[in-house]
Amino acid sequence: MFLLLGLKTALRGLPERMATCQYCHQFVQHRLQERATKFTLFFIPVFTTSKAFNITCSNCGQNSIVKPRQKNMLLG
Repeated sequence: MFLLLGLKTALRGLPERMATCQYCHQFVQHRLQERATKFTLFFIPVFTTSKAFNITCSNCGQNSIVKPRQKNMLLG
């Protein structure tokens, strides 16, 4: 029997929002991304093993990790 198992990381862009950057202190557009790692069986994603959210300032390019609760406040 031959099984193909693996992990795949997928990036998904979420809507951009205006916010104040904690590094450059400018009120500019920020890009929010979801990074999901999925377990695959025969190259088909079966279930998600982890999720992380990153926000990037369009002015200074600083990247920060966002907690799921903060992500819901940004999108809400």
